[in-house]
Amino acid sequence: MTITKSKVTIKGTKNGLVFYMDDTCSFDELVADLREKIEHSHQQILSGPLIRVTVKLGKRYCTPEEQEMLTQIIRQRGNLVIHLIDADVISKEEAFAELLKSTFTIETRTVRSGQVLEFDGDILLLGDVNPSGAVKCTGSIFVLGNLRGVAHAGCSGNREAIIAASLMNPTQLRIGDVISRPGEEWAKTTGSAEFAYLEDDKMLVAKMNYLHRVRPDLGRKKA
Repeated sequence: MTITKSKVTIKGTKNGLVFYMDDTCSFDELVADLREKIEHSHQQILSGPLIRVTVKLGKRYCTPEEQEMLTQIIRQRGNLVIHLIDADVISKEEAFAELLKSTFTIETRTVRSGQVLEFDGDILLLGDVNPSGAVKCTGSIFVLGNLRGVAHAGCSGNREAIIAASLMNPTQLRIGDVISRPGEEWAKTTGSAEFAYLEDDKMLVAKMNYLHRVRPDLGRKKA
């Protein structure tokens, strides 16, 4: 005797109905089973007053068009209202957008005295950091402006992070747990773009055209 596994499982909750979609079968099989249940079975729970429906796709990725097809089938029952379509996977485009969002932030502002900006990943600041202002992030800091306050890159322990600025006049630089203050490595300003980095637990500052030699992999996307 052969038992056919249901492709769509419908369960009632206090908030409505949940449609659990099998994520291992083909999309055509899923559609066929959904039509069968909507049109010929489950009449008792699929009738009556308006009911909110949540669709759980599991690890199946459905295109917007496929989601619309599932929605239209469910809506054949006039009392079923789609509340949410939930999946445990996202498209490559969405994943890439989330990656950029989580690893690189662009801010256009001046960090004023007393302000502290904190970010995950790398930060590109289009503006100045005034004295007593601070920028902290888990990645690298790039300031297209005058860095006159505090900059703390790699604050979660990333010692490969750098701090770069169009004009480097900080009150304090920190990369990971290494701190450099006025009067140390970067005391002399050159008036050109520079970056700070760690080498053998010591903070050094160099002109921007030296960056590719110190951090050749900086900014390259990893596969």
